Amino acid sequence: MKRYTLKEIERIFKLSPKKVYFLIKKDLIEPVIEDEKIFITEEEIKRYLGLSLEDRGKHHTSFLKTLGPGVITGASDDDPSGIGTYSTVGSRYGLSLAWLALYLLPMMTAVQETCARIGIVTERGLSGSMNKRYGKKVIILLVCLLVVANTINIGADIGAMVASFQLLLPINFYFGATILTLIILYLEIKVSYHRYAKILKWLTITLFAYILTAIIVHPNWSEVARSLVFPTVHFNKEYIAAMVAVMGTTISPYLFFWQTSEEVEDERDKKILADHHKVAIKHEISDMRKDTFVGMSYANIVFLFIVITTASVLFSHGINNIESAEQAAMALKPLAGDAAYLLFTLGIFGVGLLAVPVLAGSSAYAVAELFKWHEGLYRKYSHAKGFYGIIIISLLVGLAMNFLGINPIKALYLAAIVNGVTAPVLLFYIFRLGRDKQIMGDFVNPRWVNIFGSITILLMGGAAITLLLMTFGLL
Repeated sequence: MKRYTLKEIERIFKLSPKKVYFLIKKDLIEPVIEDEKIFITEEEIKRYLGLSLEDRGKHHTSFLKTLGPGVITGASDDDPSGIGTYSTVGSRYGLSLAWLALYLLPMMTAVQETCARIGIVTERGLSGSMNKRYGKKVIILLVCLLVVANTINIGADIGAMVASFQLLLPINFYFGATILTLIILYLEIKVSYHRYAKILKWLTITLFAYILTAIIVHPNWSEVARSLVFPTVHFNKEYIAAMVAVMGTTISPYLFFWQTSEEVEDERDKKILADHHKVAIKHEISDMRKDTFVGMSYANIVFLFIVITTASVLFSHGINNIESAEQAAMALKPLAGDAAYLLFTLGIFGVGLLAVPVLAGSSAYAVAELFKWHEGLYRKYSHAKGFYGIIIISLLVGLAMNFLGINPIKALYLAAIVNGVTAPVLLFYIFRLGRDKQIMGDFVNPRWVNIFGSITILLMGGAAITLLLMTFGLL
């Protein structure tokens, strides 16, 4: 029986390699694997082409179907506490920090591509890969700091979600926080990964609320363009602190662990050429790169549009004391109208539903992989009690923060400091892994990823050190 390579199939039958690979993943075409190469028999191709147009249309591959972990990761970056940070920056500094949305994009993309690449190649989460290569002693403190920062963020996000909901409907804060936490727990524990990932993917749409809000307030787009092209930098403690807060919110450790593990979950869920993993890697990396770039671009566009909205409406009216997302929403109402207020408020709640499970999940992946517990959202609770236990504890402690009256702004400031210290150290080890041939084989990071990775480590580490020196009067 005659066999064809993917290139021959494209030339003769006009089926792109991406399309054929998609059909293989969906078990619609049976491949022949020899010497780490994919072949398709003539019989298999004719069988597929013999299907009716209607049947073939059911299995149409599109760009949107390749999106998944990267988009979810990017959208969860704009969690309620992140929205609060961007709103604070926009109201206090106008457009002078908007340039970070553009300049951080290649750095974010390099970071998340490396994390995703590690997951795809090693079939392990980030904590598991680092544990195997460097030992538990190297990362145990970093994982502990990650869990602390994530839990603080969870508490602040739950509080922000309920507070934003109260702006629309009268509801008891403590009752609302409890019900919300229980709903998130149920979804993350009881719903299968395949269905749960789809829920998270659809929730990313809520971030369009911030793009629409910015359009509604009619900003000066020429000023926006100028702020992006010509960066503004003020060498004072407050400005540097704002830069550190934005970078810590945008390039955050919980995103590293989440996307790495979700790439592994995605492969397990699809059963992608499970017996021929190496053959699949280059195709998976290609899809992952598009997914990651779209996700990071989406995150930074939303970041930019939140700054545009708050700068155009609040900063321009001298309202500079915004400290949370819900305060920003309330301040927008009399100045920008009900539509902007409603969209901004709904966005806080919607993206919180996306971000809180990601925060709790990233802590669970990191701890479970560190101690070699059974882990993964694809597993049932009875088969991964330790993994789900971390999720439950993280959410309940976050909920308790709201009952204990802990100031969420001070808590988030502490979390930002923890992230600011943790991220550069984590990134140092992540990029070492990404270019380690012993771990990654032929799939080490491309040069551009390593270059932007080095820039990210230097920029985040330098900004954090500068802020600390200024804080203690040494600079």
